[in-house]
Amino acid sequence: MPDTEQFTIGVEEEYQIVSRETRELRPRALSILPGAREAVGESVTPELYLSQIEIGTNVCETLAEVRDELTHLRREIITAAARDGHLIAAAGTHPFSHWDEQTLTPKRRYRGIAEEYEQLAREQLIFGCHVHVGIRDREAAIHVMNRARLCLAPLLALAANSPYWLGWDTGYTSFRTEIWRRWPMSGTPQVFSSRAEYDRLVATLVETGSVSDGTKIYWDVRPSARYETLEYRVTDVCLTIDEAVMIAGLVRALTRTAYAHYLRGEPLTAVRPEVLRAAKWRAARYGLDAELIDVTEGCARPAAEVVEKLLAHLRPALEEDGNWEEVAALTRYTLARGNGAARQRQVFARTESFESVVDLIVDETAKGTI
Repeated sequence: MPDTEQFTIGVEEEYQIVSRETRELRPRALSILPGAREAVGESVTPELYLSQIEIGTNVCETLAEVRDELTHLRREIITAAARDGHLIAAAGTHPFSHWDEQTLTPKRRYRGIAEEYEQLAREQLIFGCHVHVGIRDREAAIHVMNRARLCLAPLLALAANSPYWLGWDTGYTSFRTEIWRRWPMSGTPQVFSSRAEYDRLVATLVETGSVSDGTKIYWDVRPSARYETLEYRVTDVCLTIDEAVMIAGLVRALTRTAYAHYLRGEPLTAVRPEVLRAAKWRAARYGLDAELIDVTEGCARPAAEVVEKLLAHLRPALEEDGNWEEVAALTRYTLARGNGAARQRQVFARTESFESVVDLIVDETAKGTI
């Protein structure tokens, strides 16, 4: 079975729309969208709440294209928001705005979500990053997902960017993960023996009224129902373009590596779902500031060691793509200076001001776009 996959990349980022005066979330998506679409077309869309706005890159063949796309899209969304007198911020949660003060986007899809999920939907004031990696062989995509699921926790730890919720330090580096965990079709997927088994599960979920279609399965990694991609949904939206490029590069390399192991017929390492759940919780709770769980060895190790083990695992794929130096450097820089959550906390420790934290997020979101 030859390796004919191209492993294209697409990145989606969800942003906060923030008041220039108060730094709180503002329901301005419908005012900002027309101007943004003049610049980037359908690459910008609304989200569940009017204080959210989402971008999606074009299909990219290289990591350099991903960087160019994210730089262009962030710049144009920031510019469109500025014309409306508002700011754009990339963090998994807003430090102090309340979900009860948000306005639902008036679309049938979002009204349906609100009616079906009630309180879960009302509190869904979170912002993520989704990375699509092209894989045309839909049978192979399932086996890649089986393998990739073992490596999601360190990705979450690197990108964790949501320590605050409703004006409180939650103690978590990614509290967005804990908000999202409550949804019935979220979390780490189980192992599937084949695409047919996956399709049967989706059919059962539809038949039982658990989901309306495959797009309502929100696992941390899933075969896209719309595109010939594997979609990774485990991380917060990244604070900077550099961090988003880092995550995209790691995810593509993870997909390539898992696919290569599948082609070679290598056995899948068996890890209990309880261990994967614990590993993800540890990553959301502590990020890079404590030990993470090495799921294949069944032990806890310093976060830097777990991340370096992941880098070593992915190095052949990164080198094949010509991305090793850039992705390794970005990853080690994140280890050295801290993830987005750590940097938010550093600002609050100096200022005791959530407004100052928002200012940091806004500045970092725009870094490299000017």
